[in-house]
Amino acid sequence: MKKKRIVVKIGSSSLTNAKGEIDHIRLQDHISALVALKQDGHDVLLVSSGAVAAGFRKLGYPSRPVTLKGKQAAAAVGQSLLIQYYSELFSEHHISTAQILLTRTDFSKKDRYRNAYATFTELLERNILPIINENDTVSVSELTFGDNDMLSALVSGLIHADYLIILTDINGLYDQNPKNPNAKQIDYLSTISDDLLKIPTGSGSKVGTGGMQSKLLAARTALQSGVKVFIGNGNGQNKLIDILDGLGDGTYIGNDLHTPLPNPKQWISFTEVCGKLFIDKGAAEAILLKGKSLLPAGIYKLEGVFRQGDVVEVYSETELLGRGEVLYSSDELGRALGKRTNEITSTSIEVIHRDKWVRI
Repeated sequence: MKKKRIVVKIGSSSLTNAKGEIDHIRLQDHISALVALKQDGHDVLLVSSGAVAAGFRKLGYPSRPVTLKGKQAAAAVGQSLLIQYYSELFSEHHISTAQILLTRTDFSKKDRYRNAYATFTELLERNILPIINENDTVSVSELTFGDNDMLSALVSGLIHADYLIILTDINGLYDQNPKNPNAKQIDYLSTISDDLLKIPTGSGSKVGTGGMQSKLLAARTALQSGVKVFIGNGNGQNKLIDILDGLGDGTYIGNDLHTPLPNPKQWISFTEVCGKLFIDKGAAEAILLKGKSLLPAGIYKLEGVFRQGDVVEVYSETELLGRGEVLYSSDELGRALGKRTNEITSTSIEVIHRDKWVRI
């Protein structure tokens, strides 16, 4: 099999027992499958939940804490336990690991995004298996990923993965709540539609944070970066290899029409938006149909306060068209609004260059 770059996400429900503690039998099963993937010659990155689930018992909580300080304290205890388990078990197979803790800021700030890419690239070139989790101990609610499903999607895009495998306690997506006896398993999806996100899919487990809807949102994010996705489960040493061979018990998502975005455009796609630009019909046709850059003459309104280098959304009169990195501040653009090129004194002609534009 051709060498692939694979991100595997393992949720808390797939790592813990009914009491919310790390289930070492299940952990060993995951380790053996990841080792088999590595020994097959693939680059492997692991996004692992379980820090809070591993740590809350040590703090004396009878169940998973619901307060932010409780979760962060449990994560602080549990993360070290979790990485210790992984490190010891992988070392038995002569595989070295690295712990990577990320926050949303690592994906929203351009320099940190570049640094994360460089770090992952160096680790993979040296045959290290990165183990990734959200830095729960310092994250605040406004800057979290929401769950590790989205984190795994962003990581898979960042490192240009071939596949994102999301392992869960349900064997893929169903056309209705899987608790319904008439529910039918969906084997394949070419894309994730808005209608699909409305299907009742059941809630997450008591020790996890994401249900099936969060996995679908993550899958859609991964697809936007050109990464194919599998959502499902399995057992045994060959479960991940079987998934790559098309034999997995779950739902395969994606098609060959999704092409990878270069890293600068990925950053534009997923970073925080600082404002909005509203453009006329001529400008919309120029950027959408002719591949042109956006000029001040085509903009009739702006919203928000932004600086040069920030990302803004671009709207026609009726719909969102895309987003891009602006070469003007909101103050500068306000003065240049609607003006033609020969009327502008700014050093930059384009408001958004075509190389810094991403269509939605």
